[in-house]
Amino acid sequence: MAKKENTIRFSVSLSEKLLKEMDRRVVNKGYSSRSEFIRDLIREKIVEDKWQTTKEEVVGILSISYDHHQRDLTERIMHAQHSRYVNILCSTHVHLDHNNCLETIIMKGSPPEIEKISIEISGIRGVKFAKLTRASKVES
Repeated sequence: MAKKENTIRFSVSLSEKLLKEMDRRVVNKGYSSRSEFIRDLIREKIVEDKWQTTKEEVVGILSISYDHHQRDLTERIMHAQHSRYVNILCSTHVHLDHNNCLETIIMKGSPPEIEKISIEISGIRGVKFAKLTRASKVES
């Protein structure tokens, strides 16, 4: 069983304008408190920094949409997934309409390899949209 850490309170000084903007985001994003919003920002920054500095395995989620009528496109996407040393944990394929598909590819590996395969897949002719979401384990 994991040991529960103590919560430490500290104060932060912000301009009134910045505080109002933060409060607007807290409400609009559905956060229960300013503290939870700030914790989420800190976790996001930790993941971002980890992707820049670590040699550990991380997780990336590549979301792509494409025209499945594009000749050989699905084969090229599949070939790219098999040609790199990245663990493809799973992929999900959804038909958006008669012409368009949405696929998410969850990968585990080093940040440079995940970024490399993401760029390769994103650049395939017929891919209309691609976005890599960077994720990693964050110690609370």
